[in-house]
Amino acid sequence: MNEPVLRPSVRLPKVYLYRDPIDFRKSFRGLALLVEQELGHNPYDGELFAFTNRHRNKIKCLFWEDNGFVLYYKSLSEDKFRWPRRTDELITLTGQQLNWLLDGYDISQMKPYKKRRYDGNFQSHIGAVVVT
Repeated sequence: MNEPVLRPSVRLPKVYLYRDPIDFRKSFRGLALLVEQELGHNPYDGELFAFTNRHRNKIKCLFWEDNGFVLYYKSLSEDKFRWPRRTDELITLTGQQLNWLLDGYDISQMKPYKKRRYDGNFQSHIGAVVVT
């Protein structure tokens, strides 16, 4: 397994998961507006906000870093993110828990996804090799 290269820090003080799926056409401006207007948080405070799409196979993370927004995006090839189900609109995690979620863990049960490796780019996943 390769080490993740671009990841949110495990030392992030606060990570917020927005429970409901969002329109993934939103840019950093649209996400910052959602953070400010719907959640009542200041998007410039350096806290990370994580969002998912309706299919739960993509994640966007937004945070302010010193002089600009950072937008992290991950799209899963076959699996779905195991988004926590709660009644709250916003769920608080640690940076480590967010990285576990990105690694494929169901953070409520700590069960990982199957690790996948493919024999080519953008094929229809014919010849996919599943490594457990």
